[in-house]
Amino acid sequence: MRRFARTLVTAALAVAVVGGTAGWASGDSQSAVTGPPPGSAAWRADTVYGRALPDPATATPQEVARFFAGLDDAARAALVRSHPLVVGNLDGAPLPLRYEANRLAVAATGDARFASLAAPGRRILAFDPRGRGQVAEVFGDLEHAAHVSVIVPGSDNDATSYDARRAPHTGPAGMARALRTATGASAGGASAAGGAAAGASAAGGAAADGSVAVIAWTGYTTPVGVGLDAADGRLAAAGATRLARFTAGLDAVGAPDPVLFCHSYGSVVCGLAARHTDATDVVAFGSPGMRADTADALHTRARVWAARGPSDWIADVPNVRFAGIGHGADPTSAAFGARRVPAADVRGHAGYFTPGSQSLAAFAAIAKGEAR
Repeated sequence: MRRFARTLVTAALAVAVVGGTAGWASGDSQSAVTGPPPGSAAWRADTVYGRALPDPATATPQEVARFFAGLDDAARAALVRSHPLVVGNLDGAPLPLRYEANRLAVAATGDARFASLAAPGRRILAFDPRGRGQVAEVFGDLEHAAHVSVIVPGSDNDATSYDARRAPHTGPAGMARALRTATGASAGGASAAGGAAAGASAAGGAAADGSVAVIAWTGYTTPVGVGLDAADGRLAAAGATRLARFTAGLDAVGAPDPVLFCHSYGSVVCGLAARHTDATDVVAFGSPGMRADTADALHTRARVWAARGPSDWIADVPNVRFAGIGHGADPTSAAFGARRVPAADVRGHAGYFTPGSQSLAAFAAIAKGEAR
């Protein structure tokens, strides 16, 4: 009875803190964008050389890949021109087609909030203008990469804010650039940087290395602010479904099994998706919990890592689950059983990719498959 009373008190504290009554910003309730991309009805009604097109709602990424493999260049180009929003978001479609389709789809919106996404040279792997918008961008050569990492961000990320001015090395794109540079690859003209991680082998030298591609994946509807959406798992569950399909799409086009880097609420998404992906590693940092009591309870063959800096406010969020509120055990606790990533020099909630930090060096080693 005493234990139950303590649970009720802790749960009440979780609601108070995460709900914003402890002085944090409360969030607006969001409706998750799910299902096939816009334009799917017109796509399903179309044919190519008399063949039906794969249904975006039911076809697997492997089936999509086989369909495109059977088309000539003219047919592929025609589908990109006629159905850019579908091709651009169709997991399993050839990567160059998706890049071109999304360039056309962004331009077709006429929306100034998205215009920068269509800039020359950008590799936009997914773009959905519905709601606040979703976007995924590739940094590096995904077609030929030996290693692939996917950044899964937390609250307040969407296509409308994706290119907004931020503090360096934060936000999905900033994290992706920093990680790619830290692996020894050139990112956005920055010089390559390497380092050694405690408990891991060296992350790589300064020589340019194009073997690592990093994807900034803002492919789900994130919470806004730190309110009840951030405290429950509704948006994370919808995001997990999309993340699992996205990784299946990478597999369908021959990309290496990815490493998932999961920040804040994004780690809740990764916790729910982990068992449905072929990820080699799942890295949770600044995490409120992964909706599991232990790393083993994630039911994944991936290695599970966790990091939390000493000044990260996420430590103030109670690690409970009660009546659907809260995300459970602290992934950095010994009882959870994740491998620890050194983060003693990380500042705040968003400083994990700061150049020269212990955490970034460790992340780079994990990304290159060199961490032990």
